[in-house]
Amino acid sequence: MPLSCTTETRAPRTLRRRPMRSAALIGVLVGLTACDKPFDLDMRRFAAGGLSTTEAAQNAATAARPQADARGVISYPSYQVAVAKRGDTVAQVASRIGMAPAELGRFNGIAVDARLREGEVLALPRRVAEPATGVIQPNDSIDITTLAGDAIDRADGTTPAPTATATSGEQPTRHQVKRGETAYSIARSYGVSVRALADWNGLGSSLTVREGQYLLIPVKVDAPVQTASVSQPGQGSATPTPPSSALPLPEDEAAPQKVAAPASPKLEEDRTEASTARMSLPVAGKVTSLFDAEKAGYILVSAKQGDPVKAAANGTVRLVSKDVEGEEIVVIDHGNGTQSAYSFIEGISVKKGQSVKRGQQIASASKNQYNAIQFLVFKGTEPVDPMPYLN
Repeated sequence: MPLSCTTETRAPRTLRRRPMRSAALIGVLVGLTACDKPFDLDMRRFAAGGLSTTEAAQNAATAARPQADARGVISYPSYQVAVAKRGDTVAQVASRIGMAPAELGRFNGIAVDARLREGEVLALPRRVAEPATGVIQPNDSIDITTLAGDAIDRADGTTPAPTATATSGEQPTRHQVKRGETAYSIARSYGVSVRALADWNGLGSSLTVREGQYLLIPVKVDAPVQTASVSQPGQGSATPTPPSSALPLPEDEAAPQKVAAPASPKLEEDRTEASTARMSLPVAGKVTSLFDAEKAGYILVSAKQGDPVKAAANGTVRLVSKDVEGEEIVVIDHGNGTQSAYSFIEGISVKKGQSVKRGQQIASASKNQYNAIQFLVFKGTEPVDPMPYLN
């Protein structure tokens, strides 16, 4: 489904006062190129102070959304929702549940012929016939086999995120999207992961929400406490034999002979264009801050105001934008799921959709307290260390 530009998304205020932070963007770097409005990079995980996401919100465990009946209806005590199937339109969902398409579309703020994502949720303006299984009732004893541990806000991508297979009997909160809200801000306000919010509402990889849309807030569950095994006294490693004064000291071992190191290969003589790094530094300065998956999803490269900022590799400009405070950003798509992003820049000389060559100037460094530009590399939707691309 094409990205909606109905709601205004915003980049956080950290762009002006501290280096830009990166997180799992889940497609927004490409998807939001369809919008000319400011966008929410959702860089809160790396932000300091009050913008930090709490550990509880990052790792909140949530149950799976209940299964719908054959029509796609899930029935709660206070409301009902309909879940779209692959290829459904609003009119087709309405026909399946016995409701006027215009009534269903108007209540959800969407056209009756709009194509829905598989698993997308539509709120029902009035109750329809109850499913054969009846209304879902709260269940205080939920059998949790696997709890959801969200990894979307973790930049290293090395720990696979478990999934929730249990179904909650509790009635979830129903949230209506307001102007300016994003999936990230909504998930953050309820203390749940954005991945769980997307799974419950069929948001897809773009995480797009529209003004007036109804979202089900995932139901949290308590994770079971896991206890580590502890060895009993007297068990475990054997106690080493203490030294004895009755035995002679061991003789000194002969010093190993030094082996001459092999001659270093003269790589500079064999260097070819094909063996060069995949990317080059966007400015001619030094790297002053290295990538840290837990704290900083970017590197800083020293630069003075006015220094030329160049494309790190061949590609297509996917985004030229400003945040709400006027900080300029450029994103270049290099193909194969790889993108680079540049910030702390000014005087942008490229446009969205323009093809650029490696080393082509795209902007100039701006004046900032770090005397540097920020450089990020994304593989898919995850920020990765730019250094392997540069070496």
